[in-house]
Amino acid sequence: MKKLFMVLAFAGVSVASMAQDDAVNKYSVATNSFWSNWFIQVGANWNAFYSNQEHGVRGDADLSNSPFEKERSSLGAAIAIGKWFTPGIGLRTKLQGIWGKTVAPSWLFRDNADRDNDEKVIGKFNRYWTLSEDVLLNLSNLIFGYNPNRVWNFIPFFGGGLSRTMTHNLYAMHLRVGILNEFRISDRVAINFELGWNRHEEDFDGMVTGSLLEGHKNRGWEDKDNTLYGELGLTFNIGRTGWDAVPDVDALKRLHEQQLAALQSQLNDANAEIARLNNLIKNHVCPTNPGVKEFVTTPVSVFFNLDKTDIASQKDLVNVRALAKYATDNESNVLVSGYADSATGSVEHNQWLSEQRAETVAAELENMGLSRSQIKTQGLGGVDTLSPIEFNRRATVQITE
Repeated sequence: MKKLFMVLAFAGVSVASMAQDDAVNKYSVATNSFWSNWFIQVGANWNAFYSNQEHGVRGDADLSNSPFEKERSSLGAAIAIGKWFTPGIGLRTKLQGIWGKTVAPSWLFRDNADRDNDEKVIGKFNRYWTLSEDVLLNLSNLIFGYNPNRVWNFIPFFGGGLSRTMTHNLYAMHLRVGILNEFRISDRVAINFELGWNRHEEDFDGMVTGSLLEGHKNRGWEDKDNTLYGELGLTFNIGRTGWDAVPDVDALKRLHEQQLAALQSQLNDANAEIARLNNLIKNHVCPTNPGVKEFVTTPVSVFFNLDKTDIASQKDLVNVRALAKYATDNESNVLVSGYADSATGSVEHNQWLSEQRAETVAAELENMGLSRSQIKTQGLGGVDTLSPIEFNRRATVQITE
């Protein structure tokens, strides 16, 4: 018995040192529907019975505590269905049993006709079943965070339920604790190895109570009928499995702020153009060369996300395309100026970032039909000319002649 408890204790300590290298992939999860993360388990087990009656005769009968003695051990089977409500907490309904052995002096059995040998200790077959409701605690997920690719999940459990000995037609309540180890094969299948202890009411094995034994003192776990078992089986995940990651709210907020900043900057450019046109109309300014179509000289802005050199939105290229067509038709030159916001990054990095943004827009102009000889680029580094400062993450395009 001590050896078995040492095994259970070692398994409990081992989870504390389980530094799995896949912990870097852990993430917070969203609540799933009721029909998600159900599972079915099937398995075969080895079990050992410890009757409360045997303790009063152990000294006389020289009966070993070892659970591997043939007088007390037998095979059994189990099936269970359960659900994980979170990656760390679940419930399971489990049915197990079929065969067990009860260890006691022969005269204690109610159906034993031969009472001549009072010291004879036997392990008598006892057909039974237990129906248990277990609370499962996945310590791997609770401690290290949820990881769908984790190979080993360490799951202590506790619960209780109803037991019945079919041999003696008796019912009893029981409490239970144990450790479930799951080893992932795929998203749908896992191998499970389980160690458990069921503590039944004292008449579960169909014998008279231990108080009739001379010199027997009820104490601790010995005043009840106990079952220890080890089980090997398979877990099958059914329905929708796994847990969805919680959206990164901060990242979404930053993206929306950047998109809003880009729209605000475009609105500022449009307002500046409206003001210029109003001033042109007010002063009756006309083109000096009627043969050449006048084009807006206000720079057109193209915006970028934080520390990025690819264009944030292709919608920004609509006005650039119109400018490129004008430059192509009139053989005009264009100037592309790149900027970064001075609030982030070093001076050297912002200079490089502004130059790369200018080159990105220049490449788009070439794709629109302009030759490289018509395009001049410059990087103006980090600036804070626009407010809010995020508006400065841009490149401007304008006609120079």
